[in-house]
Amino acid sequence: MGLPPRGGQLRESPPHLPASPRSSPIAMSWRPQYRSSKFRNVYGKVANREHCFDGIPITKNVHDNHFCAVNARFLAIVTESAGGGSFLVIPLEQTGRIEPNYPKVCGHQGNVLDIKWNPFIDNIIASCSEDTSVRIWEIPEGGLKRNMTEALLELHGHSRRVGLVEWHPTTNNILFSAGYDYKVLIWNLDVGEPVKMIDCHSDVILCMSFNTDGSLLTTTCKDKKLRVIEPRSGRVLQEANCKNHRVNRVVFLGNMKRLLTTGVSRWNTRQIALWDQEDLSMPLIEEEIDGLSGLLFPFYDADTHMLYLAGKGDGNIRYYEISTEKPYLSYLMEFRSPAPQKGLGVMPKHGLDVSACEVFRFYKLVTLKGLIEPISMIVPRRSDSYQEDIYPMTPGTEPALTPDEWLGGIDRDPVLMSLKEGYKKSSKMVFKAPIKEKKSVVVNGIDLLENVPPRTENELLRMFFRQQDEIRRLKEELAQKDIRIRQLQLELKNLRNSPKNC
Repeated sequence: MGLPPRGGQLRESPPHLPASPRSSPIAMSWRPQYRSSKFRNVYGKVANREHCFDGIPITKNVHDNHFCAVNARFLAIVTESAGGGSFLVIPLEQTGRIEPNYPKVCGHQGNVLDIKWNPFIDNIIASCSEDTSVRIWEIPEGGLKRNMTEALLELHGHSRRVGLVEWHPTTNNILFSAGYDYKVLIWNLDVGEPVKMIDCHSDVILCMSFNTDGSLLTTTCKDKKLRVIEPRSGRVLQEANCKNHRVNRVVFLGNMKRLLTTGVSRWNTRQIALWDQEDLSMPLIEEEIDGLSGLLFPFYDADTHMLYLAGKGDGNIRYYEISTEKPYLSYLMEFRSPAPQKGLGVMPKHGLDVSACEVFRFYKLVTLKGLIEPISMIVPRRSDSYQEDIYPMTPGTEPALTPDEWLGGIDRDPVLMSLKEGYKKSSKMVFKAPIKEKKSVVVNGIDLLENVPPRTENELLRMFFRQQDEIRRLKEELAQKDIRIRQLQLELKNLRNSPKNC
């Protein structure tokens, strides 16, 4: 039901159906396929086995995240581990089989749920965990030589596990985290503290996405609502109640003022919907994709206006071209693979191979084989020269703002770079961890560290026995004070009854 014709256009939603029942629906659905597009023949190319990463114990956690993050230097993968959470960090050139005792980042006390590389500093990565903490790690040049247990920064503010982390797209050292306490915290890493709290959700936050300059944040939530939020004030600008299209994931479509969501229809089929970010009363279009049950991950490339849809638990990646005019979504092709994907990492633009006309690169997690498989999306061109039309200026590795500027209300577009001139150039920025003292963390008048729950079972037991000892000590102290009070009362009575006072 709702399957697209092979290599053809998706079925259009009712508003765009032909007016007359006698007109040919097949001709209508195929017509957009023949419009001029330089991306009509984009194809997916899987890397050779020697260029894959093999022997990796990929996490079996069922949390709906990618468990993978990649940049121009490193690949990070959340792994299966006992007694806490850990992830691997592998230099990209170190392909092939990874040894079982390969060093890990293993400082968390609970399962790691999300990891994200700093977009401006190649060797800084953020992780969040079931232990309620967010941590910032600095990976040494050339990768890890031994297990890393000490984080550069430990951020405590959530009262329940933390499921999502996102770096601000244009500002250095601003990090967003979303927890199972239904709150989004905004961290200023220059001071190592949360500076804002967004408290408008009534259930678990499923996804966060920024517009191009980071002035707007959109979220999907288990309460079946899609929200557009002004992050500095926490004000909800737009809200959609998605009862027919149960939203899971959302992505801003660059500067188009559009949002794209993936979710489930009333008939439990996978579905995508396109929205106007300034009016969420009704989606512009809704399209059914297929009847499979796995989550649909959307990825958008603002440079090529291409949308990729990858299903969790299947091996397909569909791709579309997006325009500002009807029919908005034009189906291009589908990459098929028999191996199901658990998650996908995406290479930033400055890490692509422009000489091969590569416009997008996925790193696919194949859990059953313990394999990470690079998949390059390539525009076929005869010439070996730099193709300027498919590589416009793109957001680079320099931040546009400092944390104080952004928190002060300034918005600025990303600093662009050309992929032709020195696109391998690494950022000169260095992360300096602030010196932190143990103190209360007050945001919006609430102390976030007050009564923070234990993060592991052992910690819970330790806290329980500590409290039992404290209760026993207080009871003994109370009993002694009761005895002392009775003694003083008797002495007072004796004084009153003594002959001297008569």
